[in-house]
Amino acid sequence: MDVPGKRDDMIVHQQEPYNAEPTPSALAEHVLTPVRAFYGRNHGRMPRLDPLAWRLSVDGLVDRPLELSLAQLREGFPHHEVIATLQCAGNRRAGLMAVRDIPGQHPWGPGATSTARWTGVRLADVLAAAGLRAGTTYIAFEAPDVAPEADPPQPYGGSITAAKATSAEALLAWEMNGAPLTVPHGAPVRVVVPGHIGARSVKWVRRITAQDHPSDNFFQASAYRLLPADTSDPRPGDGVALSSVALNSDVLSPDDGAVISAGSTTVLGYAFAGDDRTVSRVDVSVDGGRHWVQAELAEQVSPWAWRLWSATVRVPAGQVEIIARAWDSAAALQPEHAESVWNPKGYVNNAWPRITVTAR
Repeated sequence: MDVPGKRDDMIVHQQEPYNAEPTPSALAEHVLTPVRAFYGRNHGRMPRLDPLAWRLSVDGLVDRPLELSLAQLREGFPHHEVIATLQCAGNRRAGLMAVRDIPGQHPWGPGATSTARWTGVRLADVLAAAGLRAGTTYIAFEAPDVAPEADPPQPYGGSITAAKATSAEALLAWEMNGAPLTVPHGAPVRVVVPGHIGARSVKWVRRITAQDHPSDNFFQASAYRLLPADTSDPRPGDGVALSSVALNSDVLSPDDGAVISAGSTTVLGYAFAGDDRTVSRVDVSVDGGRHWVQAELAEQVSPWAWRLWSATVRVPAGQVEIIARAWDSAAALQPEHAESVWNPKGYVNNAWPRITVTAR
């Protein structure tokens, strides 16, 4: 499937449905990821919706069910924006596949992570207009795209807690980096849930339901769940439903496998921590972790965004492994080894990133 407006060098894992990530070097170029380089994660064919015909239903445990057009959404509520990083739960899965095979999953590298400025209205304001009832604990979303992997086949969906849904950062967005959303990124309106895995920022949203339990949609009850390593035959509800993004980082430059000049080398990367945690420190080592150089962190452009970082290290001649590690504001440190976080679906690989270069 040809996706107009994307970089020619996108790493495409699947054409239909479209799943692709930017190269690490492309991701390192901007704090705000250009739309043409922003990763794409899809489970079904991308729907092309007429903005004039689009309607958003708000129902469930509400006093005043709503049906809103795009114009009513734009004109009826105050506009807000948030700079937020979205990260796929399968980001860096290739590192777990190197430990043990994970059949049927895309081998995502570090590029299933991107950052944008989102503009729209607060989900909280729309829910307030509908009149949330006491006892509402979850807000569920439904989109029109149907995923073949869902059992039974069903439109894509998911849910977040009512507390997160009524926070100031959760949006119903129609703009991305100052321009209207494109089809690959959820036009005409998508949910943006900063700090949560990308799967909860439902694209092409058409229905919002207030309820007293999590969504029973396949992608909430079965797909995006962290399972123990020894799980062999999971059932719906097994494992832990994924929500907040774990502390993570990766090296974006030099490229893994690159041939570089020995001596002083600049290493670039990103680090990100979900929800109300921020990245506080990143270190880089070129000698197996015996010595570390503290990286310089770029400006924190938003509480909900990654931090790009750079470190200058001296690389000896020969084959060298470059390692990074990050801490967050809760004093959490990334786990050292991918073996310790391997799981049957390849989610949440937040082990120390490692690349190998040859210095001459």
